[in-house]
Amino acid sequence: MTGLKTEFPADWHDRWREAHQRIDHAGYGELVASAYRKCGPVLAGRVGPDFAVRLGRTVSTVAIKSGRRAALVLIEAAWEISGLATDSAQTRSWLDAVDSVARQAPDALSAMLSNTTRIVRELGFDGFQTFVRMGLALSLDDRGRRRAFFALESGEARQALEYRSGSQSLSEKIPQLKHYYTALWGFSPPVAAAPADAPEPMRRRAGFGGGGIRLPVAFAGFTDTDQKALYRAALAHIGAHHRYSREKFAAKGLKPLQIALVSLIEDARVERLATAAMPGLQSLWGRFHIARAEGAPIAINLMARLSRALNDPSYSDSHGWVEKGCSLFSEAMSTDITDQLLSRRIGGLLGNDLGQMRLQFDAKTYVVQPAYRDDNLALWDFGEEQENAIEIEAMAEGARIDKRDEADGRREEGAGEEEKAGKLSEARPDEGVIVARYHEYDYVTGSLRPNWCTVREVSGKLASEKSLAALRDSRSDVVERITALINASRVSRQERTRRQPEGEFLDTDAAISAMIAFRNGEAPDTRIYGRYERRSRDMSVLVLIDASYSTNDLVREGGKSVLSTEKLAGAFLARAMAGLGDPFAMAAFCSDTREDVRYLRIKDFQSPFNDYSLARLAGLEGALSTRLGAVIRHAGQEIAGQSTYRRLVLVITDGEPSDVDVEDKRFLVEDARAAVHELNREGIDVFGVLLDSEAESYASRIFGKRNSVLIGSAEKLPEALPLIYLRLAR
Repeated sequence: MTGLKTEFPADWHDRWREAHQRIDHAGYGELVASAYRKCGPVLAGRVGPDFAVRLGRTVSTVAIKSGRRAALVLIEAAWEISGLATDSAQTRSWLDAVDSVARQAPDALSAMLSNTTRIVRELGFDGFQTFVRMGLALSLDDRGRRRAFFALESGEARQALEYRSGSQSLSEKIPQLKHYYTALWGFSPPVAAAPADAPEPMRRRAGFGGGGIRLPVAFAGFTDTDQKALYRAALAHIGAHHRYSREKFAAKGLKPLQIALVSLIEDARVERLATAAMPGLQSLWGRFHIARAEGAPIAINLMARLSRALNDPSYSDSHGWVEKGCSLFSEAMSTDITDQLLSRRIGGLLGNDLGQMRLQFDAKTYVVQPAYRDDNLALWDFGEEQENAIEIEAMAEGARIDKRDEADGRREEGAGEEEKAGKLSEARPDEGVIVARYHEYDYVTGSLRPNWCTVREVSGKLASEKSLAALRDSRSDVVERITALINASRVSRQERTRRQPEGEFLDTDAAISAMIAFRNGEAPDTRIYGRYERRSRDMSVLVLIDASYSTNDLVREGGKSVLSTEKLAGAFLARAMAGLGDPFAMAAFCSDTREDVRYLRIKDFQSPFNDYSLARLAGLEGALSTRLGAVIRHAGQEIAGQSTYRRLVLVITDGEPSDVDVEDKRFLVEDARAAVHELNREGIDVFGVLLDSEAESYASRIFGKRNSVLIGSAEKLPEALPLIYLRLAR
């Protein structure tokens, strides 16, 4: 009871005595009882007596649910948390979260308590509550998965922790950074944050490959001001590689140290070329070269010193190896700096010298310096080598941002030949190619899970000539009706029609002309009004077709499967829009967990609708699941580049979002609904055409009652289209 009088107010003495005596006599062990008796008075002094007393009740709950050891860890965690809290509301919220985990996931409580201080430090108390709710909602049946989450051992936990503490700021910066990159280098590659499950070296440095750029969530150890400059410096440096690193280096026969040194020289070479064209880049990069001509002569220290010496002419370093590197580089500069092979030659020589000096180099822990430089993986062709010496290659796994040339020759608009430089190897054909990562809305926590879903573009099967002919020749009368309906629609900007006998506004020019005629004694033209009319059709459409396993179910009307009805409806729409010349695209989708959301291109906006596109459509097969939100977001990115007055994403589905890694059906429904709202805020309309099957429909929740229609067969599509086009013509 030491400290009782000084730490507990007089009116709390009885409650404190009752609290610790209950723990003393509960049989939880002397360690737990002693820890609570000693900790309680201090907690009362730090954050108030109510927290100390309430902690006793939580200790009892935890000891019963999770055992004595967890109760002891709780008391230690409470001690640490009390030092981080600024008010009693924060400590109460923390205890509420502990109680929730004790009741719902007692087997994971010890892991959560062991990491609670780290989580609170990085996310704050509100973020801690969100993190706990996310963990509890992950899986109700898979205890191992939930325990790994709270132990911070799963990729989901690391991703949630890292991105909630830092990536939101990065995600907010990415649009500006893309503009910055475009202004410097003239094209706009996709930019994304590094995945949380990537190896640590890749999460600490930028990287590129296949035309895409990967950025770390944060640069550890740098201030916010430096972080902004580092992102710009990293993009400027990667752009220099895109422009000047034309070919990959062959890694065969090289040791990791030689690979690192050739990369270092190539970094210096492209920066020298870039600063010759844009001198201002010198100061941007130079501020991060902080190596000094001192310290132990170890490999990574000498490499940092050489990097600075090649970047900063005013820097002086008397070490013989650094001097040799500068001399070799200067000689090469005087001959042909555009020759990429000079980097291979100089790096090889310097690598041999370091090897003879017996300096240790650990490729597994090596991180490129200075911090703005990329990991250089995209500069190398590792071929089929599996040598253990090539340790750097292993760092590439799981963190590619790939961009594939399509069979129809489609490339991202504005991309030049520079995108080909440093292209990382593509995934296997059966896995598809990773093209984007998107966040996902968690309705349980009311927040986003950044970069949570991976979208892969996959190659579909081409249908037989018989199936192709069935779609090409089917029901021309339906196609004609759809064509007439679309042609009659007036979805465009309102135009002013002047010189009308009546209308919505006064046509000033016509009124002046009429008055002049009147004063000249002439008969005035009485058509002095104007009105607003929509005279044309100015819209682009992206049709999304659900190709999940549930589309194998039968439609209530007609006895055909949902997928066959979707293909027929898609063919009707495509033939009509192609005949009218309207810009449209078509794609299919399915999913197999959040890491494998599949997107199959049938027709792009730039390509014609021909038999090849129709064969892709006819070859669709129903398989896997329906993660609708990620696909809607990807479709939004695809159609965002269209300059038409209205942009429409038209989803043809059976209306049942699902995936094998999600138990809560509402989760994907709410995420899809959030995705629809996100596109609406960007001025993109999303409509759902639901095939009336046995599957449960969530259409009105996802798309809204006004933005969804239900049809029983493809032939009913002409009845649904007027509803869509009338709502767009508002």
